[in-house]
Amino acid sequence: MKLNILAFAAHPDDAELGCAGTLALHIASGFKVGVVDLTRGELGTRGSSEVRLQEAQDASKILGLAVRENLGMADGFFEDNRENQLKIIKAIRTYRPDIIIGTAINDRHPDHERAAAVLKTAWFLAGLQRIKTTVNGKEQQAYRPGAFYHYIQSLYIQPDFIVDISEYWDIKIEAIRAFKSQFYNPDSKEPETFISSPGFLPALEARAREFGYSIDAKYGEGFTTIRNIGVRSLYDLR
Repeated sequence: MKLNILAFAAHPDDAELGCAGTLALHIASGFKVGVVDLTRGELGTRGSSEVRLQEAQDASKILGLAVRENLGMADGFFEDNRENQLKIIKAIRTYRPDIIIGTAINDRHPDHERAAAVLKTAWFLAGLQRIKTTVNGKEQQAYRPGAFYHYIQSLYIQPDFIVDISEYWDIKIEAIRAFKSQFYNPDSKEPETFISSPGFLPALEARAREFGYSIDAKYGEGFTTIRNIGVRSLYDLR
């Protein structure tokens, strides 16, 4: 399946937290969008990997994703190595997206940084013809998307650009809340975590309002780039 946008996440819920508004915006505009989770989040304090898988499926339906895949890497321990690079290369060559969105280049959770690193390596290698990959016995063609961006997660990073997601904020929050095991629930008996604290989602909204305010919008999502962005006209900017 050819996709327009493919977002990668270290854990199920990362893409929802980091870029769900942007994904929803493009889906509403008729683009085909998918998410690939690198791990099942099996080291998470709350819930289980089976619960997270179901929650990811629920969130995918809310967003209207064309596809969602989990590569089954080791939560907390995956590395930027040949085995994991090839898993990502196969995904890139399978979906052949115009745009890739990856995890934050610097973040509180080390998995997010490691994911950004292995994604960058695999993105480059996916374009090399001499790296051979097969799916269902069929050899894949080399392919490297021209556009590769990173969403911003827990730590503040100055964005290179901001997407106005004001019209899609409610969808983003609904998709996030699909991960019921992970976020604040006063009735839960499980240990509190960084993201399950009562202040986490309000802080997430405050960040989105801050980014939105800086571009004259109500809510925004920030992204960083690995190369300069070009425009054909100053009227492409707002």
